[in-house]
Amino acid sequence: MDRTMARAHAMKLIYEWEMGGDGGEETRLNLLEVKPGECEADFMNRMFEGVVANVDAIDARLKPFLRGWTIDRVTRVDLAILRLAAHELMLGETPRSVVINEAVELTNQYSTDKAGGFINGVLGNLGRSLDEDAVPGEA
Repeated sequence: MDRTMARAHAMKLIYEWEMGGDGGEETRLNLLEVKPGECEADFMNRMFEGVVANVDAIDARLKPFLRGWTIDRVTRVDLAILRLAAHELMLGETPRSVVINEAVELTNQYSTDKAGGFINGVLGNLGRSLDEDAVPGEA
């Protein structure tokens, strides 16, 4: 499993969690066929667990950029992708362009044709706001 596949699996776990599941070992082993210790399994787990642990902070960062939408109106697939990418952007470990591109690719694979532009716009604005937050403020 590469990093792209790990993101896709993390998104699926987040989606399951949003739908009332737990994203547990049975899903990881039987549905996603991820073996413990498999390359990038730790990344997948860290992304899923990070979203679950920080969902309120993630949603608070996303809300200003949904423009005319609410968290409740965003489709669950798109929300899973947004939350995953927002969490990864907030960690600041991966270049913003990579995170956004991977999110748009997930959207193209798992969502509607028009969702890619929405995801790209929300995450681009979020990424810029995180960049602004990281710049030392002026007194």
